[in-house]
Amino acid sequence: MLQPELKLRRDKIRALMAQQEIDAALITCNVNLIYTYGRVVSGYLYLPLNAPARLFIKRPNNIEGEHIHPIRKPEQLPELLKEYGLPLPAKLMLEGDELSYTEYTRLAACFPETTVVNGTPIIRKARSIKTNIEIEMFRRSGAAHTKAYEQIPSVYQPGMTDRQLSIEIERLMRLEGCLGIFRTFGQGMEIFMGSLLAGDNATAPAPYDFALGGEGLDPSIPIGANGAMLQPGQSLMVDMGGNFNGYMGDMSRVFSIGKLPERAYVAHQTCLEIQEAVTEKAKPGAVCEDLYNTAIDMVTKAGFADYFMGAGQKAKFIGHGIGLEINEAPVLAPRMKQELEPGMVFALEPKIVLPGIGPLGIENSWVVTADGVEKLTLCKEEIIEM
Repeated sequence: MLQPELKLRRDKIRALMAQQEIDAALITCNVNLIYTYGRVVSGYLYLPLNAPARLFIKRPNNIEGEHIHPIRKPEQLPELLKEYGLPLPAKLMLEGDELSYTEYTRLAACFPETTVVNGTPIIRKARSIKTNIEIEMFRRSGAAHTKAYEQIPSVYQPGMTDRQLSIEIERLMRLEGCLGIFRTFGQGMEIFMGSLLAGDNATAPAPYDFALGGEGLDPSIPIGANGAMLQPGQSLMVDMGGNFNGYMGDMSRVFSIGKLPERAYVAHQTCLEIQEAVTEKAKPGAVCEDLYNTAIDMVTKAGFADYFMGAGQKAKFIGHGIGLEINEAPVLAPRMKQELEPGMVFALEPKIVLPGIGPLGIENSWVVTADGVEKLTLCKEEIIEM
């Protein structure tokens, strides 16, 4: 990662720190290190408000450069800062929503005279507005994501289970460069690469805060494909996370095993129309709750409200921010008064689940521009028969 890009990102965090009179940040979680340093390391990025950032690194031991220093344990930090001529901060922010309690209290104890605050909201706010380079990385990821999805019909064979087809799609994704890991914010949000949901498995609720669930293959990861045979007359939805360069692109597409009942095509078209209406309104200044309500009004008038965003258990959102994690700001949901800003990137996913048929709908990634939105995932959106 180029140093000017990293400095731009760090300065975004610094600007928010200054508003709360925070003197420094201590960053140690993987996602935030990628954002501020450009890669994962074991160590601590010390980000002063008015001085260059310094990396205190434990592992790997082959990284060298200006403002990079070896360290064995965090208790060394205060003396090292003094050695490098940096004053100890009066107010320091830590990643309070991401660190374990033990690690948070240990780091705080290293600065006994310092007021320690939770900096996770500040970092996530800075990350919610993407830089030009980040947006370009989303575009490249979207192109690779599309290339993999376009090959899905070629790997389907009659008699497959949803698990077998999912494995073949995962292989396509990896061959196009997908890194495999699916990063999410928050505890207990686990899934491998994404999901394939077919037929009534899409109606099964899951403990995770994703749009749709699925029984999964084992109670230890109860989400996604459940090993059922793919049947004629079923729809199936592929929702594989597009992590090709660290950024979590999001795209869902619907396929069918043979023809579907006419109602399925009507439901799918309703979702496409919701996508069009929401994205027409998704301009800088648009309120997230208003975009959500637009979708609810449309799906209610179309007669599919009971099956929108789930059948038995419904997701209470239609879109979410994406970035280095799959669930960043903004969130298109009730009571979310946040306004869209240029540079925000979000996934919009209006989905309907019809019992006896399966999931219908669409999901694409979008970047907010100065006067609207740009679609980042360019792939056919109709139901594709296999």
